[in-house]
Amino acid sequence: MPGNLADGSLAVVMGRRRMCRDFSDEALKPDQLERLLNLARRAPSAGFTQGVAFVSLERFSDDRAGAGRADPRRADPVEAYWNLTLPPSRRASFAWPGLLDAPVLVTLWVRPEAWVERYGRDDKARAHLGDNQESWPVPYWWVDAGAVVQNLLLAAEAEGLGALFFGMFHHEPEVAERLGVPAGWRGVGTVALGHPAPDGRRPSTSARAGRPPLSDQWHRNTWAADT
Repeated sequence: MPGNLADGSLAVVMGRRRMCRDFSDEALKPDQLERLLNLARRAPSAGFTQGVAFVSLERFSDDRAGAGRADPRRADPVEAYWNLTLPPSRRASFAWPGLLDAPVLVTLWVRPEAWVERYGRDDKARAHLGDNQESWPVPYWWVDAGAVVQNLLLAAEAEGLGALFFGMFHHEPEVAERLGVPAGWRGVGTVALGHPAPDGRRPSTSARAGRPPLSDQWHRNTWAADT
């Protein structure tokens, strides 16, 4: 039978989740990443479009490359990402150097045309969203991708891992080219995953203001203030 959210483990996980910006270099357990991504993709998707994809980057380890036998011609995938988006010349002033120790980076991508194609089919034609991307007053590919990201953050927290979501922004074209992402796919952002360092979950300066009262965000029946 359904349980009480306030007494359940989901509420505990949601309540303690914080972005992690400082990681240890401990690797994830075997199959742990697969389990997390499989849970993350079980998110709402308009029309069950499922137009989301992941490209994961994992640091080389002795277990994967063979002790002392890592191929020097192959760049470590995680380090290659950082070299592209945060080159060594800029790292001295970077506020979160422990972020670069995360053993896994998950880049998330959406194909907006998948939503247009889905809503161009007969069973969705009445929505009038199947002509082009401009037909969508709200681009639901970003909405659905955000739900996937939240699932991934919560799943990582439930497994005792740290996670941080951050944007690609103006690096998106370079990252897409580096990872061989096909044309038509857009980068949503990147999630760093790993075991948190002891002080890994200390809040950023942005969080110092705290959350507003729920009453400032919750309007009952109408936005207008109670009179």
